[in-house]
Amino acid sequence: MSISPQYCLTMARYNAWQNGQLRAACEKLTEADLRADRGAFFGSVMATLNHILWGDALWMSRFDGGDGPAVSAKDHAEICATFAIWAQERQRMDQRILHWAEGVTPESLSGDLHWHAQMMNADMSKPMSLCVMGLFNHQTHHRGQIHALLTGFGRDPGATDLVLMPEGTS
Repeated sequence: MSISPQYCLTMARYNAWQNGQLRAACEKLTEADLRADRGAFFGSVMATLNHILWGDALWMSRFDGGDGPAVSAKDHAEICATFAIWAQERQRMDQRILHWAEGVTPESLSGDLHWHAQMMNADMSKPMSLCVMGLFNHQTHHRGQIHALLTGFGRDPGATDLVLMPEGTS
């Protein structure tokens, strides 16, 4: 399996666009609504937003060698104490992902990625291209959960189809 640098850049732009739309839809919710257990996998909108951010920080630390998540895996759903902090950190992470994607080369996508998975206490090795696809798939999966929760609150999170992404989105 292989992916291209253009795939990475397109998906990084899609990620930032979608996170911007979620941020706008979530800004209209109260703190109580954001934290209400709505029966989702992580319970609330806020916990799910935090989970995505935590996962992004973990994978990006493996991809770009930068800092990983600020909290342990067991505390991942509380990485940001407030929505305002999350919004700031989300924008930072989206820029980090975009910056990484802009520098991706075919060579950097080849071979295997090696890491130690603390939650499983195991050394792991998987094709780099699979790991990159996993990053973007993970985001999309959990944003879909948030989309459903926002719809339940009567909020319109906006279009999610990749082909509807505005030109020049970054």
